[in-house]
Amino acid sequence: MDAPQDAADQGDGGVPRLHRGIPEGAEQQVAALYWEAFGRKLGSALGPPEKGRVFLASHLHHDRGITALDGVGRVVGVAGYDLAGRALNGGSARDVLSGYGPLRGLPRLALLVLLTRNPAEGELVMDGICVAAAHRGAGIGGLLLREIAAVAAENACSRIRLDVIDVNPRAKALYERHGFSAVRTQQTPFLRTLMGFGAVTTMHRAVTTDDLAEGTPR
Repeated sequence: MDAPQDAADQGDGGVPRLHRGIPEGAEQQVAALYWEAFGRKLGSALGPPEKGRVFLASHLHHDRGITALDGVGRVVGVAGYDLAGRALNGGSARDVLSGYGPLRGLPRLALLVLLTRNPAEGELVMDGICVAAAHRGAGIGGLLLREIAAVAAENACSRIRLDVIDVNPRAKALYERHGFSAVRTQQTPFLRTLMGFGAVTTMHRAVTTDDLAEGTPR
């Protein structure tokens, strides 16, 4: 399940520590950040909020995320990605039906299909990036994007792909500053009332050998 929507730089006076993966015990923090950023988009499929956050926290693929941690280890930013068909936000059709029941689960599955973006060969797809509201403005979004690029390079990907919605120009500007270019825009007026946006722009960024040096030393 993919939902790239919000990406904002962050900061509260210190440089965060980047961590490959989702730390054990931080699932609820990550789910809360995702819901803060994507709740309008995901609400129709996974709401109400309390249930949606529980569902997200219960089905994270820990190895498909990068977290930014503050000085006491709290998650203040997270970037997820889909590589080889495995994304940060998991949950199978069976999980959705089990969690929401057959009658309510089936229409939710249809909505989730609309949000799914499967990676092509040699491609890493962004699976959402978000930063805690109190920490935006000092570059955490950029740090997370550079680390994503390093992951793509380490896995011999040639391209990173993401989607950004029309009501989030700040995110689009951040992506452009970090080398992403728009390749197409799909009008989605049927989703404006349901999910709050009327168009989705797909953006690409080439992966280079320089990206290996930009990542956190392993």
